[in-house]
Amino acid sequence: MKRPAPQQAPEIQVETQGQMPPGVIEYAQEKVRALTGRTREPVLFARVKLTHMANPAMERPAIAQANLDVNGRPARAHVAATTVTEAVDLLQDRLAARLERLEQHWEARRGKTPVPGPHEWRHGSEPTHRPDHFPRPAEERQVVRHKSYSLAWESPDEAAFELETMDYDFHLFTDIGTGEDSVLYRSGPTGYRLAQVHPHPELVGPAAVPLTLSELPAPRMKVAEAKERLDLTGFPFVFFADATTGRGNVLYHRYDGHYGLISPVE
Repeated sequence: MKRPAPQQAPEIQVETQGQMPPGVIEYAQEKVRALTGRTREPVLFARVKLTHMANPAMERPAIAQANLDVNGRPARAHVAATTVTEAVDLLQDRLAARLERLEQHWEARRGKTPVPGPHEWRHGSEPTHRPDHFPRPAEERQVVRHKSYSLAWESPDEAAFELETMDYDFHLFTDIGTGEDSVLYRSGPTGYRLAQVHPHPELVGPAAVPLTLSELPAPRMKVAEAKERLDLTGFPFVFFADATTGRGNVLYHRYDGHYGLISPVE
């Protein structure tokens, strides 16, 4: 039996911002490279960004981010820690979980095996490593990033897989069962919650992940009104129906203290 050829080590780019300890670039490359040798699918490319914030008020000023191309499928991780070295270690752990989940997904597609149980989707302690938000005054906040794209038509289970593999706080998509613009986000230590522009609880099919459905329609408003609600509530994001198009949008707090906006392409 012919064995598959060994994978060629991918290029691992490391970007840094702020004060870094000696040898941290090589350390990050070593940690990520150790993971790429354990995947069945080839890792074609990897980029790591290390940031050390200069703000002394932040308890965890070191941020580590990684984006991998795993045979055409993206995987992402984002963590924060007290030191850059600790952030790299946490990043390796979080990436390992992402790659394992991606491997389970491929195996399920190959062998038609059941979706992993809820306890396998995510580790309950992961959110404690989320980066802190920069405490920028409300009057200085602006929408500095606006992403607009065609929303994927997915089931809640597929949306949960995307959320976990890409390490998102939320995932905006179009629910395939109802045709409604929807957002999925974590609820509690292991569950998920689904909100829709126009909720249709009776049309949302059974899910493998623990799922609850909001029965409240998304508020219809302008971006300026969404900003006011975001600042007033202190929530990490606001899901709303655009006042003009009626489509589902998400306005969220970025880690730099500004806003990001995600909207569908018409």
